[in-house]
Amino acid sequence: MKVVSALAAVRQLLESGKVRRGDTLLDSSSGIYAYALALACHRYGMRCHIIGSTTVDHTLRTQLAVLGAHLEQMPPSSDLRLDQKRRVARVREILRAHPEYHWMRQYHDDVHYLGYRAIAERIHAAAPVDGSPLTLVGGVGSGASTGALARYLREVRSDGAGGADGTDGAGGAGPVRLAGVQPFGSVTFGSEHVADPEIIIAGIGSSIPFGNVTHTAYDTVHWLSFHTALSGSVELLRRHAVFAGLSTGAGYAAARWEHAREPGGTTVFIAPDTGHRYVDTVFARHREAADLDDLAPRTVSSLDDLAMPWTRMEWNGAPAPAPASVGTDAGAAKEPA
Repeated sequence: MKVVSALAAVRQLLESGKVRRGDTLLDSSSGIYAYALALACHRYGMRCHIIGSTTVDHTLRTQLAVLGAHLEQMPPSSDLRLDQKRRVARVREILRAHPEYHWMRQYHDDVHYLGYRAIAERIHAAAPVDGSPLTLVGGVGSGASTGALARYLREVRSDGAGGADGTDGAGGAGPVRLAGVQPFGSVTFGSEHVADPEIIIAGIGSSIPFGNVTHTAYDTVHWLSFHTALSGSVELLRRHAVFAGLSTGAGYAAARWEHAREPGGTTVFIAPDTGHRYVDTVFARHREAADLDDLAPRTVSSLDDLAMPWTRMEWNGAPAPAPASVGTDAGAAKEPA
């Protein structure tokens, strides 16, 4: 999923003169972005240095090695906050020792939005323009994929007379709704007080504020437990022969529910990851999967009421909750010391 983002970002940096061929690009990743950045660096003749999450598996380590990327992986941890803080601290250390390295800042630099414009245009071309709503569902993570797709879709489906939410779209295009998917324990949309003891879904959540998350762009947020996401991944394979990971399973479950609320509309969900690194932790436990028809989110109106296994809340374009606001003490982690 992030290949288009990384390619566009590196190309823009080269064209603007901020980096040159042969320079070292540095960033932190829980997996997918590491692979994308390694591919982009290989294509454009750059060196790639990745500070990897504990979730990076043998398959990805091998792919990164083939592409010539240097990987430093964090030690085993079941705590999202500890894993991310370790990675941020290591990035700071490296930048102090190598100020000539360019930090890609996938969590804070909206250069990572650029690659999604072409995808938004393809979605728009395929979606009906009969005035029915288009709902985009995806894991929030760094904020780039859902934020960028929603931004560009709202632009392309608007004739200039409509509002920022995509209403009154050109040619009869309907409004664009954005539903974000989060794990419990993530600070991004205020669920840090609810712990999921099973596993961290590092790719769609965060323990630190991310500058690329435009909270005001989201209409709805879903928080899903590990078991709910597992059920989504298993059903996606059984019903559609799509072998995808836990983030995709969470997005699929949320998208099915959102689509049932708007049966006349079009629902698009982002499937960011393959299932290979989840063979043992998810698919080997397929007997534990529930039928998605038997699952439904609990709808709440306050973050104080968030609870497992699945909660949904109308976000309605609200700003970031205080702990997720870049510029707070926690947000200082976004820049090197």
